[in-house]
Amino acid sequence: MSLISTSMMLYQFDQNSATSDWRIVDDVVMGGKSSGDFHINESGNGVFEGSVSLKNNGGFSSLRHSETFHIQSRKNIRIHLKGDGSNYQFRVKSDDSDRHSYIAEFPTSGEWETIEIQLSSMYPAFRGRKLSIANFDQDQIVEMAFLIGNKKAQKFKLEINSIELF
Repeated sequence: MSLISTSMMLYQFDQNSATSDWRIVDDVVMGGKSSGDFHINESGNGVFEGSVSLKNNGGFSSLRHSETFHIQSRKNIRIHLKGDGSNYQFRVKSDDSDRHSYIAEFPTSGEWETIEIQLSSMYPAFRGRKLSIANFDQDQIVEMAFLIGNKKAQKFKLEINSIELF
């Protein structure tokens, strides 16, 4: 008998979504000058936007959400979003004490699209360096994040509708 995996909504944005559920972490934590912002737009989607600066050895902006989700037999993440044509990262942590994140990089097309990420393909990294430990193989997620850091100064805008585990 096989287990049937049902999907689990990790976050569904709407007009009533609390922006306080999410926090911005920019390179200013290490002296950089990048600036990200997060708000809910008139359509009820989360909007992560701002500018990435390379000044003072900076170069990233991120949007993070902390909440514990038990994965069970689910193996993938599905994100419905609209990017600006830039490349982004989706990141997860499996333990609050971990300094590293597990990362999947994805391009955006400028149109609404659904990004699917296999959890086992997410590689571990800390401060931009890949680590020599196994890819994601954990039983929970305690933090999820979006990050832009393409080694160039740029404006960015990522509109997010939903994030689902399946």
